[in-house]
Amino acid sequence: MIRSTVITSTALVLGLLVAASARAADEEGFASMFNGKDLTGWRGDKTYWSVQDGAITAKTSAEHPLTYNTFLIWEGGKPGDFELRGKFKMVGGNSGIQYRSKVIDEAKFVVGGYQADIDATQRYTGILYEEKARGILAERGMKLTIGADGKKEPTTIGNKDELATKIKKEDWNDYTIIAKGNHLQHIINGTLMSETIDNQKDKAATSGIVALQVHTGPAMTVQFKDLRIKELK
Repeated sequence: MIRSTVITSTALVLGLLVAASARAADEEGFASMFNGKDLTGWRGDKTYWSVQDGAITAKTSAEHPLTYNTFLIWEGGKPGDFELRGKFKMVGGNSGIQYRSKVIDEAKFVVGGYQADIDATQRYTGILYEEKARGILAERGMKLTIGADGKKEPTTIGNKDELATKIKKEDWNDYTIIAKGNHLQHIINGTLMSETIDNQKDKAATSGIVALQVHTGPAMTVQFKDLRIKELK
């Protein structure tokens, strides 16, 4: 009995070490985008953006509404091919993570480009939206191929309502964005939500800024943490 207990304990320790090693390997090459304390390395309208409870936080209210979408812009570069990972929590309203994007109005921190969408109702969370440009591209549960002429050819990769059940309401969710060449993927909590092949060269972006959105409309709170990025070769 004693020998059996020792063997079981040894196996457990080995299993934990293997799991820890696998996690470390999975995170290899990622660089942190947020120090967990303040907005160093980011720029935006600080009347809306702050750090609360170790998370980048944006809030609007009836007393402090927005009349235009504004963004918190990462100053770490303009990545092209990359994998971005982070956590988000959404209470009310609409938000998103911009990537391969560009600044349209520096004074108001207005940004346009690809967006990994987030919203409180789960109608849009996981889709690919192009802010200030082509609008909704790939819906949740869709693989979309955009031709050189802009023609859209969608195929189904899942049921959008079933995929929505994978997203935790008013709680922390993992968001992964993978952009490699013209291939864009949005993954939430380990589940592929949408996928896009963008062949429209006069519209498609190959690199650009990363930014976080606070949206016009009803009162909302959005938070982001554990943001990190790895450039892909």
